[in-house]
Amino acid sequence: MAIDIDVSRRLGERSIAARFTAGPGLTALFGPSGAGKTSILNMVAGLLRPDRGHIRIGARTLFGDGIDLPPEARRVGYIFQDGRLFPHRRVRANLLYGHHLADPADRWMALDEAVAFLGIGNLLDRWPRTLSGGEAQRVAIGRALLRGPELLLMDEPLSSLDAPRRGDIMTVIERIRDELKLPILYVSHDRAEVDRLATTVFELD
Repeated sequence: MAIDIDVSRRLGERSIAARFTAGPGLTALFGPSGAGKTSILNMVAGLLRPDRGHIRIGARTLFGDGIDLPPEARRVGYIFQDGRLFPHRRVRANLLYGHHLADPADRWMALDEAVAFLGIGNLLDRWPRTLSGGEAQRVAIGRALLRGPELLLMDEPLSSLDAPRRGDIMTVIERIRDELKLPILYVSHDRAEVDRLATTVFELD
């Protein structure tokens, strides 16, 4: 399934433009801070509206031709740098939040499958504040998978982790890429990270 993106957006004194088609695997948007990588992810997610262009996943149009689907209708999972778990919900409730957001017809992973895939069974009754950075990112990934996404967006998900935990989460990302076959758009400015994970790289300046 192809992800077809052709968008531009004016932000203050600068413009951000991107035009590319991403196929299966992990597509990295690579470049320095300020190049517009996160803004492109936000346009795909429906959090930032392009001034023009189109965004399509397979035959579905998310934006363009008079269509502008709200974020909850786009079937896109988003993993941020800091996890962004709900602090007032235990891990199980954070995971189920993603599950409840999904249309039942779109769900392709159950809670117990996500828990087993990510190895987080021992975390289900914990509060987010008690989790390590790597544990929190595993839970955030699980919540995104349980939304039944057709596409996963990852915005520098390793940037706040120490080296051992970075390696652990990279292994999880590789399993999503290779075992679940879920397309990923991945933002990074770390060349070694991109070299290990990416199927395709688009460099932004």
